[in-house]
Amino acid sequence: MITPQLSHFCDLEVELGPVRELGQGRAGARRIIPIVGGRVTGQVSGTVLDMGADWQTILADGSADIDTRYAFETDDGAVIEIINKGVRHGPPDVLQALARGEDIDPTLYYFRTAARLETGDPRYDWVNNTLFVGTGRRLASAVLVSLFRVG
Repeated sequence: MITPQLSHFCDLEVELGPVRELGQGRAGARRIIPIVGGRVTGQVSGTVLDMGADWQTILADGSADIDTRYAFETDDGAVIEIINKGVRHGPPDVLQALARGEDIDPTLYYFRTAARLETGDPRYDWVNNTLFVGTGRRLASAVLVSLFRVG
């Protein structure tokens, strides 16, 4: 068997709009967090577009199921969609501090994602057939995500 190798692809600073609480759903408290902009740096660079959202489910233990869909435009004009699903969990006091918008050391909680990217731009066609994993950090009005190509 082949052991997958990770290589850094890009870092995203994703700016967030105000949280919209939906209330209690079947699996937990539901909320939508609009994605309103940001920057991409690394093997690609560009701008996170003002479209998309994180549709979260907050479970009884305070952990979050992450389900985002948004896009960025590279500096050379390609539009790339990101569908990113993941989980964020940690000790209750850390999760409560994150919910209050505090900047918490990311080593104190677990924030990981699995991402699929898609584009119609032939220069970046390879992203359509590649899996990515990510690490995240929640800030008061942004999320920092580092994506790694699974090779």
